[in-house]
Amino acid sequence: MIGYAASLTAAHRAFLLDLFPGDGCVLSSEGLAAFSADASRERAMPWAVVRPERRDQLVELLRWAEAERMPVYPRARGTGRVGGAVPSLGGVVVSMLRMAGEPVVDADDFVAEVLPGVITADLQAACAAKGLFYPPDPASVRISTIGGNVATCAGGLRAVKYGVTRDWVLGVEAVLPGGRVLRTGGRSHKDVVGLDLTRLFVGSNGRLGLMTGITLKLIPLPETSASALVGFADLASSLAGAGAVFRAGVLPSACEFMDQGALEALRLGPEGTSMPLAPGARAALLFKLDGTGPGVAAEMDRLTAALAPLSSVSVEVGRGEAEEMVWNARRGISAAAFRLAPDKLAEDIAVPRGRVAEAVERAREIGRAHGLHVLCFGHLGDGNIHVNIMHDRSHPGESAIAHQAADEIFRLAVSLGGTISGEHGTGLTKASFADEQLGPEAVAIMRGVRRVFDPREIMNPGKGW
Repeated sequence: MIGYAASLTAAHRAFLLDLFPGDGCVLSSEGLAAFSADASRERAMPWAVVRPERRDQLVELLRWAEAERMPVYPRARGTGRVGGAVPSLGGVVVSMLRMAGEPVVDADDFVAEVLPGVITADLQAACAAKGLFYPPDPASVRISTIGGNVATCAGGLRAVKYGVTRDWVLGVEAVLPGGRVLRTGGRSHKDVVGLDLTRLFVGSNGRLGLMTGITLKLIPLPETSASALVGFADLASSLAGAGAVFRAGVLPSACEFMDQGALEALRLGPEGTSMPLAPGARAALLFKLDGTGPGVAAEMDRLTAALAPLSSVSVEVGRGEAEEMVWNARRGISAAAFRLAPDKLAEDIAVPRGRVAEAVERAREIGRAHGLHVLCFGHLGDGNIHVNIMHDRSHPGESAIAHQAADEIFRLAVSLGGTISGEHGTGLTKASFADEQLGPEAVAIMRGVRRVFDPREIMNPGKGW
């Protein structure tokens, strides 16, 4: 069993205050509380919070932390839903937000050099200004950071065509426990020399070190886009529609689905009155195409032709400003869910594409068996299902019942050949299930790899392997 520091001593405080002067070190109870939780609502108080601005500060911090066996918890904007940034064993939270600044976008090399605290949407805007494109687009794109996206291997709507964050990271600079500085990869788009250490950091959830610089691959900005919202009489028909589109040779940049529960929640609010979807729709697909103007027009024709034999109940195509109306329904689901119950567990699983219908129906059955409303939506193109377990925590025992339902849904995903997380990571809330999915041999190897970087396991401890 790894032993950690038991508390923050006076000497520890003096060291941190000297290394991070002014408001760079937070020690007050009120200040620490803001860093005790993330979007999962899991909570644990840190002993201190530091706000580095330079790499040399992190070198000294991790040299000290390894010697003192001090738990270190990297944190960005706290948008994670699984407790990945929660300091479950006390220790020091490292807020990376001050390591930001303007991204360096190179239109010749088609790369961007980015500090970890840069907001993802700001990077995308800087790329677009030069006619370039960084495709990963997690739902939190306007508030989450590149460092957080890389640490969790964030996905998003465009993953079906463009992949997830790992597919766009060319290199990483990181400070490791003990104060070592590691640089992996670089600006070259092709590099097959040695083991791929860069990818070890993507999705590492802060367990290997603190990233101080990230090199990202870019592509030309698509000329235009168009979207289609298609309503179906039932979920099975909608999934058959998605299959027909792919078989027709159309690869959308986004392919989203919404089940009956998601549509019911939307229809209870004001956005439901303007939703361009037939009242009889009990499931819906949302496609986005991008590319050149003629190419998008031709693909949209092929997409609608592929759907025609399936007797969809409505088809709404949006281009330009009208495209935003098509997407309003999808963007509103998360907030609309609270019209069904005051609390929710927002989980995500992923299954093979051919098992999505079964996964959704069985997840809803699990909810009904527990007397709870489960609604599903997500990224159909890659089998990533967002499962919202609606409940009322003010009712005695209902929160525990909701968590029991979530456990059953995790095991359902694994039984279907899927995974307990498509893009949220594991953190605190899924740590035990990660071990169950991966198996003892894989977990042992992962832990061995981790110890090469972090021999005393001080980086984000308490989160499994």
